[in-house]
Amino acid sequence: MAKKSTCPITRAQFRSKAKAVKVVIDGKEFIAAPKEFSTNSLGWNVNEKVTVEIDGVPVTVQVGMNMTIVGSKELPLDAQSPPPAAEAQA
Repeated sequence: MAKKSTCPITRAQFRSKAKAVKVVIDGKEFIAAPKEFSTNSLGWNVNEKVTVEIDGVPVTVQVGMNMTIVGSKELPLDAQSPPPAAEAQA
């Protein structure tokens, strides 16, 4: 079995130092914002609509992307952490 990855930063470091990330899809730039997910993982998220051409016909597509820091879900929670996913849905 593969060894579990550990996150090399703290939640506080992520909150204070993580910057938005530029993502390019089909030549179009998007900005993924830092996010603490309801699963308690840390990372970035972008969710926007964009027009892409297929055979010269413009179609609207939904771009939804999460970039998750490997091992961040296992970081200890603190007072600023979102409630666990089960509580958030209740």
